[in-house]
Amino acid sequence: MIEVEIQNETYQSQQRLRFSAVPRIGEGIRLQEPSGFWASYDVLDLWYQKADFGDVWVPYLHVRKTSGELSGEPAPLVS
Repeated sequence: MIEVEIQNETYQSQQRLRFSAVPRIGEGIRLQEPSGFWASYDVLDLWYQKADFGDVWVPYLHVRKTSGELSGEPAPLVS
């Protein structure tokens, strides 16, 4: 499991989650909101920073709530 620091632009919050694979830019992930409901988020940016201990690099994700989730409407289909 890979521990990833997630910086949420929608709620201006940070949290750490574990993934089996690091999501890529443009992919969507599901996160639990402060209200307890699950919502879709788009990965906007991915970078790695050296941890405070050892020779370990920690992945960071910058995410924002998917536009369809913000308005309550389904996202448009891309063809």
